[in-house]
Amino acid sequence: MNNLLDQLYKTKLRFAGFVSATLGLALLVVSHLVEDKHTLSWLIGWPTNELGTALLSAGIIAIVFEFYTRKENDARLDERLRAAIRHEAPAIREAVLDSFAFNASALKAVASDETLDRIATNAIGLRLDDQALAEDAYRELRDQVIRAPERWHDVDISVVLHPWSGGPSTGKGSMFEATIRWQYRVTPSTPALRFACVSDPAEYRELQADPTVTDQWYFDSSAPVDPSSPEAFELLQVTVNGHERPVRRTSRKGSQVYSAVLGKDVEAGAEVQVAYTYRMLLQRHGHLLYLDLPRPTKGVHTSIDYSHAGIRRLNILDYLAGPDAARIEQSPVGSPTRTVDISYGGQVFPRAGVAVVWVLEDEFIAGEPTAARSKNAA
Repeated sequence: MNNLLDQLYKTKLRFAGFVSATLGLALLVVSHLVEDKHTLSWLIGWPTNELGTALLSAGIIAIVFEFYTRKENDARLDERLRAAIRHEAPAIREAVLDSFAFNASALKAVASDETLDRIATNAIGLRLDDQALAEDAYRELRDQVIRAPERWHDVDISVVLHPWSGGPSTGKGSMFEATIRWQYRVTPSTPALRFACVSDPAEYRELQADPTVTDQWYFDSSAPVDPSSPEAFELLQVTVNGHERPVRRTSRKGSQVYSAVLGKDVEAGAEVQVAYTYRMLLQRHGHLLYLDLPRPTKGVHTSIDYSHAGIRRLNILDYLAGPDAARIEQSPVGSPTRTVDISYGGQVFPRAGVAVVWVLEDEFIAGEPTAARSKNAA
C-alpha cells in the first residue's frame, strides 16, 4: 500500500490533469462560439483553439501517464536506490560501526539491553576466538558487575588486632578483638546502610545476595559469646561526607542488625564519602580473618596492625584477581610496630577479598613450632 505522501502526489497529479483538460475543453467551446456569435468577435484574434487543444492534450496525457507509467517509474526508482545502497554499503557500514565504537550513547540509544549483551558477547568471542568462553565470561561479568546495586571506589580498610580482655588470654575461649574501619566513595542505591551479624550459615548466604545489606559477618555460635550481643559485634560509628549519622540496632536470637540513614542532605544520584567503624570478636585459634568486598570495587588498600596481638607473623592470601598482582608490604623485622599493607589499584569483582592467616607466638617455644616439639618429644 502506498504511503500518504505518495497518494497525495498522485491525487495532485490527477487533479492537475483534470483541470488542464477541463480548461482546454472550455477554450475549444469558446472558439466555436466565436464563429457563431458576432458579439464575441473581439476574441477572434485570440488563439483560443490552439490553447484549448494544447491544454486538453496535456491534461489527457498527464492522466494517462499517471495510470500507465507510474508503476514502471517506481520500479526504476527502487532499482536505482538499491544500486546506490549496494554501492555505498561498505562506506555506510564503516561509518555506523565507527559511530557506535566511539560514541557509546549513540549505540545505547538504538539498542536494547539484550542486543547490547549479544554485541558484547560476540565482540569478546571474536577477540578470544572462543565463543563458549566469551559467553561464560560475559555472563559472569554481567551478573556480578552490571547487576550490582553499587560500585565502590578507593576503598581504604584499616584493621587493628589486640587480645580480648573479656576472656582467657590463651587456650579455649581466647579471642581477638578486631577494630575495623572502612572508607570509600560510592553513589548510594539505598537511603540507608545496613550491617548484619548472624550465626546461621544459611542466613549468612542469603544476606550476601541481599543488595540492601552493606556488610555482613558470620559469627560462630560455638564461641563463648552470644552472637546477638554487642560484645560479639558492634557498629561504633558511621559518617557520610564527614558527618556522623545515628545508628540503630535490632537483635534477635543468634543475630543482630545495625542501620544508619544517609541523611536528607544526600542528593539522589550524587557520589558520597562513606566511612564506618565496627568492633568484632575473632576466635584466636581460628587463625583467619577474611575481608570480603561485597561490591564491584576500583582500587583497594588494606592496613593491618597486629603489634600487641601476640602474633608471630601474618600470612596474606589475596583473592584480588587481575592482570597485576597486589602489592604487599610487611613492616621491617625489629620494628616496634607490626603492620601489613596490601594495595591493589585495579578492578575487583564482588566476593573477592583478602584472607589474613596468623601464627601465634605461644605456638612457638624457643623458635620451634608446637607441632614439631610434640613430634620430637614422642
